[in-house]
Amino acid sequence: MTCLERIEEYLNQQGVRYEIFHHAPAYTAQRIAQAEHIPGKMQVKAVILRSGEQFYMAVLPAVAQLDIAAFTKVVGKPCKLATEADFKDLFPDCETGAMPPLGSFYMIPVYADDLLEEDDEIVMQAGTHTESVKIAWDDYLHLERPRLVQISHRAYA
Repeated sequence: MTCLERIEEYLNQQGVRYEIFHHAPAYTAQRIAQAEHIPGKMQVKAVILRSGEQFYMAVLPAVAQLDIAAFTKVVGKPCKLATEADFKDLFPDCETGAMPPLGSFYMIPVYADDLLEEDDEIVMQAGTHTESVKIAWDDYLHLERPRLVQISHRAYA
């Protein structure tokens, strides 16, 4: 089963409305937002961090930069960005770097930036560099139950 199929099955089981986008290959959240003609703050990205053997998922708007010091403070342990080599095996149904912000699928704790509260909907990658899924922010909160924290630099806001 592909990642997109898993997402669709999950959302259907939960009664969540969603929309699927197919777009030209894009490898950054900002490029995906451009390809989908949506605001960069609506497109989310999943950033993987690690502290020793423990992995964490930070979910941010495409336009935001992760504040690693703030993230480390929230987690309470020294964290660093995980390399693709570190995490690619954690997401076996995804193209490298195209994982959805669904840590519950992969048993990874999720921390979402509070800037995401500004929009009613989010668009997330669906395991490939050519497919994304749009859902309501409230549905994402209900399904994923991320820890909502300030983990991005605020210079652009």
